[in-house]
This record gives sequence, C-alpha cells and structure tokens, in this order.
Amino acid sequence: MRRERISCARPYQGVIGTPAAKGDDRRSERFRLTKNPFISVVDDDDSVREALGALLRALEFEVGLFASALDFLRSDRVRKTDCLILDVRMPGMSGLELQRRLVETYRDVPVIFITAHGDEERRARALKGGAVDYLLKPFSEESLMNAVRTALSEK
Repeated sequence: MRRERISCARPYQGVIGTPAAKGDDRRSERFRLTKNPFISVVDDDDSVREALGALLRALEFEVGLFASALDFLRSDRVRKTDCLILDVRMPGMSGLELQRRLVETYRDVPVIFITAHGDEERRARALKGGAVDYLLKPFSEESLMNAVRTALSEK
C-alpha cells in the first residue's frame, strides 16, 4: 500500500484513503478531507460583516456571519467556531458580554475584537478576558490576518 504525504500547506488539510492497487476488486477511492478553520464574524454593521466574510472566504476559510451576539448563540456554529471576530459595541448583548458567556458556558474560543471606539477600559477588559487582539476600525487586512493566525495557532 502506498502512503501519501499529508500536506501542511493549508490548515487542517489531510488525506484519507488511498487509491486501490491496479486490479484490486475493492475499487477503493481516494477521498480528500479538508477542514479549513471555521471563523465566525459577529457585527451589527452589515457592510463590515459582509466585507470580512468576503475576505475570509477568499482566503479559503469557512465563514459564518451573524448580525448579533444572540444570533450567534442561537446558531449551531457556536461549538464549531475555531476563531471569533467580534464587534465590541452591538445592540442587545455586547461583544464583551458574549466573550464572558462563551468562557462560562461553552469553552474558550479565540476572540479577536474589532471596534470603532478606542476605549482603553473596554480594551483592557477584552484582553484580560482572553482576547487575542483588539483592532480599531478601520484596520488593515494584514493586521486582521496576523490576529487570525495567532488565534488559530493558540487553538
């Protein structure tokens, strides 16, 4: 049986199964199992949410977009999320409250906060609560991707 090398070029990519030897009646098939990290974006601003979703999909991440913290909590994606990009100020439940609830109720998920408000007290609370980064809008694509890489490496 020939072994195939697992590629580490893309996150979480691997190969299961191998081609059948010539003449093998089992007719095994080669299956590719690719699990790209799932990133959830929670932001009440439609344009920000959609732009981040488009960027992350272009970089081959799986993406879930949510308009509120409650939408995210009610979804089936809470436990599947590998990284959470989260607005700080939103109607209803704030991003900081969602972070606290996730830690208490579910699990630690790497959180990257994004905000248009440079409030040092909130920033300190977010980082003390375990946030990977706290980015001020507008932020560069490079800043976001560095934060995502850090978040996924901590997982």
